[in-house]
Amino acid sequence: MADIVLVIHFLFVLFVIGSLPLIWAGSWMGLGFVRNRRFRFAHLAAILYVTAESLLGLICPLTWLEDALRGTPTETGFIERWLHRILFYDLPGWVFLVAYVLFALLVVITFRFIPPQPRRSSR
Repeated sequence: MADIVLVIHFLFVLFVIGSLPLIWAGSWMGLGFVRNRRFRFAHLAAILYVTAESLLGLICPLTWLEDALRGTPTETGFIERWLHRILFYDLPGWVFLVAYVLFALLVVITFRFIPPQPRRSSR
């Protein structure tokens, strides 16, 4: 079960990080789905959730669940843990907080300059 949670968590991170360059490239290439309101609001909500969680010093529920299923204590966040395991970087938590805030600002700016489709009027 812990591995399933890990895969779900990885897919969530991939959605949050991968959607931004996809929006930029899709806008440049004229791909309409990058202006889909549900997609864009889901992406914005996801990064704002991650940023708020980090600002409040909360552990991600998926990280907590994975660790609980593995029977290990939760000491670091998902990105911090896997970045260290894969690349051997051991950065302080504030670095990730700054990265989340800057990434969230970039998503908000992108939302402004590449806006989603306007809501359709119900006439």
